[in-house]
Amino acid sequence: MAHQTHTYHMVDPSPWPLTGAVAALLMTSGLAMWFHFSSNTLMLIGLLVLLMTMLQWWRDIIREATFQGHHTATVQKGLRYGMILFITSEVFFFLGFFWAFYRASLAPTIELGECWPPTGIMPLDPFEVPLLNTAVLLASGVTVTWAHHSIMSGSRKEAIHALTLTIILGLYFTLLQAMEYYEAPFSISDGVYGSTFFVATGFHGLHVIIGSTFLITCLMRQIKYHFTSNHHFGFEAAAWYWHFVDVVWLFLYVSIYWWGS
Repeated sequence: MAHQTHTYHMVDPSPWPLTGAVAALLMTSGLAMWFHFSSNTLMLIGLLVLLMTMLQWWRDIIREATFQGHHTATVQKGLRYGMILFITSEVFFFLGFFWAFYRASLAPTIELGECWPPTGIMPLDPFEVPLLNTAVLLASGVTVTWAHHSIMSGSRKEAIHALTLTIILGLYFTLLQAMEYYEAPFSISDGVYGSTFFVATGFHGLHVIIGSTFLITCLMRQIKYHFTSNHHFGFEAAAWYWHFVDVVWLFLYVSIYWWGS
């Protein structure tokens, strides 16, 4: 087009959706290879392709938003709707895990000893590491809100400090959960209790890692002066995602750790 007379972004052809799909195929196939043949080469190649795709795709979007001016108010509105729909899909993703947990725990079968936790399972104490993790994640929700208000009011240094604090808390949460997994007296193969516990909390842990990566990217952009008080949707999306992760953890803590123990 010689002259664009509309506010929409006509995206240029990109190789990254294709390389992302190849990375997903290599990682899932590699995971099966690792489980069955103890070879993780294919999975590591897939992970490398995924990381390269992420870096280059994010680089392109940052260029379009910050330097080329393609993210007009209309485009930002579309991105907001997209993020809302994505978080909605994530809600239903976790709903499946909660459904499995409550289906098994509210009507435990004879095989489980007709009680919950099942006979032979020693659950984790909800008032030790899980409670600390809850406090850490709630504190990170406060600091990410502080960062958002700082960006909106133009306090650049405050926003950097608040974002750094949020990332530290997110990484601390991941470290505590890894420690908890290492010391857990049961495993994922311990029937429906082990399955529902490790799959639900494990996927939440993965979301914390993704959210931390999202916030690290935002911190780097904030340091490079990419955000203004009225043009910072990249950060807003990260903050929404982080609050979603917070809320899911509260449901996990109350259901699986506290009530389920």
